[in-house]
Amino acid sequence: MLEKWFKLKEHNVNVKGELAAGLTTFMTMAYILAVNPSILGAAGMSPGGVLIATAISSAIACVAMALFANLPFALAPGMGINAYFAFEVCGKMGYSWQFALFVVFIEGLIFIALSLTNVREAIFNSIPLSLKNAVGAAIGLFIAFIGLQNGKLVVNDEATLVSQIVLKDHIRDAGMFAILTLLGVLLIAVLAYRKIKGALLIGMFAIWIVGILTQVAGLYVPNPDAGFYSLYPSWSLPDFQGFGSIFGQAFSGDAFAKFSVGDFVIVLFSFLFVDVFDTLGTLVGVASRSNMLDEKGQLPKIRGALLADAIGTSIGAVCGTSTVTTYVESSAGIAEGGRTGLTALTTGILFLLAIILSPLFIAIPSFATSAALIYVGFLMMSAILKVDFADFTEAVPAYITLIAMAFFYSISAGIMWGIIFYVLINLFCGKHKKISLLMYLLALIFIAKMIFLG
Repeated sequence: MLEKWFKLKEHNVNVKGELAAGLTTFMTMAYILAVNPSILGAAGMSPGGVLIATAISSAIACVAMALFANLPFALAPGMGINAYFAFEVCGKMGYSWQFALFVVFIEGLIFIALSLTNVREAIFNSIPLSLKNAVGAAIGLFIAFIGLQNGKLVVNDEATLVSQIVLKDHIRDAGMFAILTLLGVLLIAVLAYRKIKGALLIGMFAIWIVGILTQVAGLYVPNPDAGFYSLYPSWSLPDFQGFGSIFGQAFSGDAFAKFSVGDFVIVLFSFLFVDVFDTLGTLVGVASRSNMLDEKGQLPKIRGALLADAIGTSIGAVCGTSTVTTYVESSAGIAEGGRTGLTALTTGILFLLAIILSPLFIAIPSFATSAALIYVGFLMMSAILKVDFADFTEAVPAYITLIAMAFFYSISAGIMWGIIFYVLINLFCGKHKKISLLMYLLALIFIAKMIFLG
């Protein structure tokens, strides 16, 4: 049966190897079970509930990837897009998380329709490879900045907007978190260098243990009033009550309490915009790092992969989490020999089993998850090395994408400015033949967005 579904012989793999690859992928991306609740919790959602929603939506999306595309890519709520959900839509823009979930659900339905046609595939193929790589790298920089913030390394500063924390002034709480975050990054990097499977997950738990020792030694002093709690682990049952508080809330009265057509259109457009390019950027990042793109820079079976992504997004919104996307950590399983959907299926099953251990994941402190974020940012940043910096018409738009996404604190802004600059610089340099009609259209849409929507 497995041979019929996944064509193992055709891909020159066996069941044991695919299962091992799926386990490797899960170990490298299981940190999302700790990080996603932390980020969406900032929007007022139940962290324990978000963890269960994350596990369920990830499992369903991975199964969809296995069945519809037979590719070894694993999916989960995306890093970057979850920050957009919590900090921009629910924070900066002031919408409720219920409203945001409803928009994500509708967005997923739209993407299901688009994935069954050639629209998303056409967008993917029309974007130059240099911009695809730049988007992946820029998302990495964006994620790393979030890690620096959550790890207490970056603080607000009136003169320079952001600044490094002064360790000696906060050595017993925030300063210790900052030190532990840096040690966590160092530990994960060393483990990865030594090719230890699950380096991210092992590093997170190891630095948590180090943190516990600092509390035992009195170097870290909990201060709940300031948001610094005890690092000692505690065990409880999975938070099914918390899951119940967010499940189906996309359709609750709170989602429509301040509903207006204008608000809905603006937020939907924002989610559509970010999700299209966040997904495509991450997908091409995984594929390019794993040498799965063809000579034209296109990904075979991309329609099935995009459909799995869209299904995961809508189901995830019902469960109570942000947009689901393909994970760059899938390359770890591919490096272990994973070549078929059996790898993705294995990862999905492990996400379901992880619900049992959800109280342990939810207790992981922010310095451990921040270390993981910073390191994942490094992994994604490597895509920028594929940009030809000798060709200014390719390099400058890639550079603009990189800095705009990080400094404007917006994934969508980085992609928007990158595409606009790509069209303009190639047009003015006499290389208009490189620009596809769709790229012209996207640039015009983005310019109109800035003028009329801000």
